[in-house]
Amino acid sequence: MREQVPGSTYQQWFRKASVLLIVISALLVTPVTASPQQPVVDKLILDETIQPVSAGMLDRAIARANSSNAAALLIQIDTPGGLVTSMRTMAGAILSSRVPVIIYVAPAGARAGSAGFFLLEAADIAAMAPGTNAGAAHVVFEGGKPDETLSQKIENDAEAFMRSYVSRRNRNTDAAIAAVASSKSYTAEEALNQRLIDLIAPSDTELLNAIDGRQVARMDGTKQVLHTRNARIEFVQPTLRENLLTWLVNPNIALLLLVGGALLIYLEFNTPGTIVPGALGTLMVLLGVFALDLLPIRFTAVMLLLAAFGLMLLEAKFGGHGVLAITGVICLTFGTLTLVAAPIPELRIHPWVAVGVSLGFGTITVFLVRLALKARRMKSRLGADALVGSEASAMEPLSPEGHVLVEGEIWRAVASEPVAQGARLRVIGHEQYLLRVTPVESAATPRTAA
Repeated sequence: MREQVPGSTYQQWFRKASVLLIVISALLVTPVTASPQQPVVDKLILDETIQPVSAGMLDRAIARANSSNAAALLIQIDTPGGLVTSMRTMAGAILSSRVPVIIYVAPAGARAGSAGFFLLEAADIAAMAPGTNAGAAHVVFEGGKPDETLSQKIENDAEAFMRSYVSRRNRNTDAAIAAVASSKSYTAEEALNQRLIDLIAPSDTELLNAIDGRQVARMDGTKQVLHTRNARIEFVQPTLRENLLTWLVNPNIALLLLVGGALLIYLEFNTPGTIVPGALGTLMVLLGVFALDLLPIRFTAVMLLLAAFGLMLLEAKFGGHGVLAITGVICLTFGTLTLVAAPIPELRIHPWVAVGVSLGFGTITVFLVRLALKARRMKSRLGADALVGSEASAMEPLSPEGHVLVEGEIWRAVASEPVAQGARLRVIGHEQYLLRVTPVESAATPRTAA
């Protein structure tokens, strides 16, 4: 057996340790190129009217993009326009956003009309898909056109607001003002040629790849380079509250809730103790009032609605041969038609909804109120009281007392004069359970008892 030399073992361990040290040193010295991190772009879809609910959604999306350090916020827009106050709030949020905001009018057939055009021009990057249009941003006055001086002030204010940021975005100020002053509208190609937008892109991905590396001028005067190539798009989904408010802000829905709730509350007052109609009606009325509070309301229309209710009550109580009811329905129709002073048709009550609700509500109200008044005027009658005025038939000769058949019941009665069996009688009163009857003058000749 060969004896192992201790020195050789130490040499082997020394050589292994040297090789390991060389490998570690090489790894430390060799530069490691890290793979670039994929940029993230938040995306919000606004395909509705511009109103307080959409303004709240935009605020939440901008706050999320700013807090998560997203590369940009992409807002896909398709809107006919909306309220000026909400538009100013949204444009201000876009202009003050720390994260660059991209407004993209899409898909094909979409538009950025009226207030939407202001938002498009406020974006750091304005883009449109082929087959879209933007513009027609002339101010439509809520509640009717004011006098000439006030009208001129409002229009000049809108034009000045547009100029305040369009020039900072290096876009065509004259073309933008033409959309405000004379309601001019542009196709995607026209908007690009007029330098109102930065590019035309058929999809989100091509848009983000096309603007990668582009430098944008922020409102604070700084420059920022966009890094959006192959970005991962994360959608900003609407919350349950926003979905509910978007549904409620429809003026037609709000009107139906208000009218339906009022009828249920009236039903609860006439049949106390049912609870369900009253609770459900109260909820519907509160939701309707809350929804209408988000929209501009004409006070003259509210006065028409109150007058309509008053006329219907008068018709039900005094009976105006339908004249008061018809006048009330007309007032109700004009009141509902003009209730919402919105600048675009999408935020107004539809004419057919107004007419249908007015006719239905007017008819039901007059009918129910008349029933209620009639029931309150009628005396409660039970037993013999309920038989007064009814016809009876003599079951036997009455001289003057005997049995009669009334409403399928047999009663003892006393006649004012002797009557034969089978004679037709009329109940004229009673003394406790003894009916007082009298012969019917038009009765046929009675049969004679055998």
